[in-house]
Amino acid sequence: MKITFLGTGTSQGIPVIGSKHPVCLSENPKDKRLRVSVLIEWDNFAYVIDCGPDFRQQMLKCGCEKIDGIIFTHEHSDHVAGIDDIRPLCYMNGDMNIYAHERVIKSIKNRFNYIFETENKYPGAPTIITNVIENKPFNLSGTKVVPIDANHYFVQVFGYRFNDFAYLTDIKEVDEVEIEKLKNLKVLVVNALRIQPHISHFNLEEALRFIKEVRPERTYLTHISHLLGFHDEVQQSLPKNVFLAYDGLKITV
Repeated sequence: MKITFLGTGTSQGIPVIGSKHPVCLSENPKDKRLRVSVLIEWDNFAYVIDCGPDFRQQMLKCGCEKIDGIIFTHEHSDHVAGIDDIRPLCYMNGDMNIYAHERVIKSIKNRFNYIFETENKYPGAPTIITNVIENKPFNLSGTKVVPIDANHYFVQVFGYRFNDFAYLTDIKEVDEVEIEKLKNLKVLVVNALRIQPHISHFNLEEALRFIKEVRPERTYLTHISHLLGFHDEVQQSLPKNVFLAYDGLKITV
């Protein structure tokens, strides 16, 4: 299984528009972060988790011409706002499957209602097949996917486990029963927004505490803001086998 980090930034990305913060002014490409998303590939299949406002740019950068579906964690803009940009993929490959909690699908249908019109639909709109995810395992192209139920302040979010790999972003609280689903991982990806506490995201201290509880072989931190600090400096401070992800990073699990 190959994982490509399409974006590793928080909702505003890095650099933040108009910001003079030193991290936003950094010339290190690892300090420039698009909105958070990953591409997961196995055999001849490819799936993306979340489709934010940088989706077009991310697809162009990774050279991706076909994906088999998009899996959503939740309905916030930095995770769904790029859905109109799936149009070229639909034109080339047909209907796009999306997978999400029923609440998230309802939100997407409300926000992008023109995509889901059944009468007089605009012919240029993407064509989508919706698939509702509940908190129970489901199959994607022969691979078992286990949802991980978590809280993002007052918003429910799903993380996902694919075999020995798990991806969790925008989480603040995870129940013990859900943490048990994450045991014996080779690779965990989890959000670490900044140094200071945040109302709806793990900060770095909380992320490291969560990693100690889950005990994966390796962990990559994502959904990073400029307030976490410079990539290279933060990386030097992290425990063994904990790494800052960065845009374009490719790993194999």
